[in-house]
Amino acid sequence: MPSAHPATSTSSRKPLAIGAGVLVAALLLGFASYTATRPEATPSVGSSSVADGSAEPQAGTHPELEKLARRDAKDPLAAGRADAPVVMVEYADFQCGYCGKFARDTEPQLVKKYVDAGVLRIEWRNFPIFGEASEAAARAAWAAGRQGRFWQFHAAAYAEGAKEKGFGPDRLTALAREAGVRDLDRFTRDLDSDAARRAVTKDQEEGYGLGATSTPSFLVNGRPIAGAQPLETFTEAIEAAERTAEQGSR
Repeated sequence: MPSAHPATSTSSRKPLAIGAGVLVAALLLGFASYTATRPEATPSVGSSSVADGSAEPQAGTHPELEKLARRDAKDPLAAGRADAPVVMVEYADFQCGYCGKFARDTEPQLVKKYVDAGVLRIEWRNFPIFGEASEAAARAAWAAGRQGRFWQFHAAAYAEGAKEKGFGPDRLTALAREAGVRDLDRFTRDLDSDAARRAVTKDQEEGYGLGATSTPSFLVNGRPIAGAQPLETFTEAIEAAERTAEQGSR
């Protein structure tokens, strides 16, 4: 059974050099992540239970962390307008049961209510913490994104029961085919490329630099949220961020 914490030590990870506020946020997100995955509260990675994490609403937002929103209009691993008032950055692992539950139960509702309305942008960060299979799935998702099929691959990989089939090479190709990736030879090349490894490492280092120790972890306009929280936690955070953005634009 994979550990609820990263197998790779974070002691050698470089902290994000974007201001002292990051340390505070890292402590908050790290604590919330621990709360969500402490041994007595954490079932196996395949569980569909909701992580008992803290959204830390009292923590507020951290302007330094808002800068992590890339807002690249050409980013295939993002959904929503690049200039949306609210950006939710999601750090997740394709082997994480909590991430799958969020992807199936909560995210589609956020897309329908906020992304489609132009309020929210979701930016995915590959944060593979459960070993080689997770890293391979992350590279595969990135490779699917190179052909404009990231979100379709995301849906296929997080479908009920998909994780239990594993993420070996043949399975990743099958998921790409299911996602509608047209050039499977290119997909395979991209999956195994140095560019894929660099992209995944960049996201991974960003998550570790924030002190995230579990998946999923989120930033909503710089406000840390850890765990597959109930829908209401995200709607409250998104709407609060939207109000703040509107006030700031006046």
